[in-house]
Amino acid sequence: MKLLQWNIQWCRGMDGVVDPARIARFAKQFADPDVACFQEVAINYPALAGSSGEDQVELLKAQFPGYTAVFGAGTEVPDDSGGRRQFGNLILSRLPVRQVFRHLLPWPAESDTPSMQRVAVEAIVESDVGLVRVTTTHLEYYSARQRMAQVERLRELHLEACGHARAKSSSQYRSGPFEPYERPVSAILTGDFNMKADDAACVKLREPFEGKVPRLVDAWAHAHPGVPHPPTFCLHGTQYSKEPYCCDFVFVSENLVPRLQSVRVDVDTQDSDHQPVAIELR
Repeated sequence: MKLLQWNIQWCRGMDGVVDPARIARFAKQFADPDVACFQEVAINYPALAGSSGEDQVELLKAQFPGYTAVFGAGTEVPDDSGGRRQFGNLILSRLPVRQVFRHLLPWPAESDTPSMQRVAVEAIVESDVGLVRVTTTHLEYYSARQRMAQVERLRELHLEACGHARAKSSSQYRSGPFEPYERPVSAILTGDFNMKADDAACVKLREPFEGKVPRLVDAWAHAHPGVPHPPTFCLHGTQYSKEPYCCDFVFVSENLVPRLQSVRVDVDTQDSDHQPVAIELR
């Protein structure tokens, strides 16, 4: 199972050009992903630099024929003509997709702090390593308080899903929306977490759980022990930081760690303001 994690900055490269086809070409070249996890995907947002308001979900989906598209908007607002503007995260999967969940994350109010509603998009896929919960998210940039609340919720969601994985459903109601679908323990959590590996919230995300719930393991740190994460942000621009750093991670549940074969970061592409991360499980 090959997975790609990438904040694509609404398909806008460092040259200022918005080009969904270019994003797709590089994604296929770099990772040939069975599952691609993209953040900052826009629909009908011409106010975003370089955008004409294109439907990026449809444009990216067209570049990945045979893939299932699962989109979740953190932000959805009206436009002036009665339409809707959406901004969120996208999972594209050529593996069969079972259940899909869209989890709005906590958004505690803070005065004078820019922020937006954040979402975690979850798709349960059938892979050669079994059923896997793939979740992708994009945490708040400006507020450490909000990020911590969002990390706490991500941990709750993992704990909740593992509970469902071990629970036996009632045989009395097994039709329509009550029909049970298996929710596996195995999980991959990807995203732009807007924090460094040693940030308190990132440390919290990796903490063990009580009981038999597998902890979430930083895939890069496991595959490359003692080697710092390659930078994934501000590598080719200094708008947000003069020093590049890593804030884009892939976490795998502890039971999947023995299947982790490779973790790679491309530090050369300038097709977004973030760098892509690819992992492979066998």
